[in-house]
Amino acid sequence: MGILDGLMGNVSEANIEEVKKELEKIVTEEERVEKAYKLIRDLIVFTNKRLILIDKQGVTGKKVEYHSIPYKSITHFSVETAGTFDLDAELKIWISSNSQPIMKQFKKDKSIYDVQKALATYVAK
Repeated sequence: MGILDGLMGNVSEANIEEVKKELEKIVTEEERVEKAYKLIRDLIVFTNKRLILIDKQGVTGKKVEYHSIPYKSITHFSVETAGTFDLDAELKIWISSNSQPIMKQFKKDKSIYDVQKALATYVAK
C-alpha cells in the first residue's frame, strides 16, 4: 500500500523509524515501538507496553491527541468488515470500566485484519 491508499482512507503500515522519531517525547526508555499503522494522518501504534492512538486534528494537523491504552486495560475488541452497501470497516476497542468502545473507521480494505491481528497478539501477552 502506498500514498494513494492512505489518501483513500485505507490503512498502511507506517515507517517504524519515522514513528519512533515522532514519539520520542512520549515513549519511555523501557518502551519500544514495534508496529504502526497509518490511517490518513492518524496512527495506530503498538509498543511493547501499550497501544497509542494518535489523532491529528485541524487543517494543519499540529494539534495532536495521544490516547494511551495499556494492553491490560483492553477487555475485548471487534472488527466489523465492509459489506456491499456499507463500504466502511470498523475496529472497536473496549476498555475496562468504560461501556462505550473506542472506534476507528477504515475504508474497505484488507489491512483491518492486520491491525486486528496485531491487537490480538499484544493483548494476549
